[in-house]
Amino acid sequence: MKILIDNGHGRDTAGKRSPDGRILEWSYNREIAARVVAGLRSLNLDADLLVPEDEDISLKERCRRVNRICSKLGKTNVCLVSIHVNAAGRGDRWYNAEGWCCYTSTGQTAGDVLANHLCKAALDNLPGHRMRFDYTDGDPDREAAFYILRHTACASCLTENGFMDCIKSCDFLLSDEGKAAIVQLHVDGIAAYVRSR
Repeated sequence: MKILIDNGHGRDTAGKRSPDGRILEWSYNREIAARVVAGLRSLNLDADLLVPEDEDISLKERCRRVNRICSKLGKTNVCLVSIHVNAAGRGDRWYNAEGWCCYTSTGQTAGDVLANHLCKAALDNLPGHRMRFDYTDGDPDREAAFYILRHTACASCLTENGFMDCIKSCDFLLSDEGKAAIVQLHVDGIAAYVRSR
């Protein structure tokens, strides 16, 4: 299975930073995504970055890249995880929002199975952290009409890995422990999904 890891946003994306500037989401996402790809490859899994560039590649182009690979390999032989950091505001001040969550597109899709594995891995790797799960439809993922989830043919999820505008969350995300946990939950969840197929 081809695993595509999308590091959301780019160097030129406006905003997307912690109030003190310690987290620039584009840079943080790229660090985590690169480490996730390395972790998956260490398990002999076929993983690549969707966006190796530092610039913000449009969502339309990101989806085109995914779907080109789906056309070549078959959509059931590809999965996508888009890695992000959440924010309660616009980077202008600190808030108290915390928690980890995983999004899929609306309805029951192949992404729901991938999300279930990621959510379990988040529980295992982030003990004591708030999980922002939504069991309205019987599973823990949250559903949204995000472009990258709606316009990709394969199983696709988007993770929000804590809040960069919450001091407690920001400190954790920047710590060695926090980075390792965020990377490991993605590696564990994706690997479990691949093994389950």
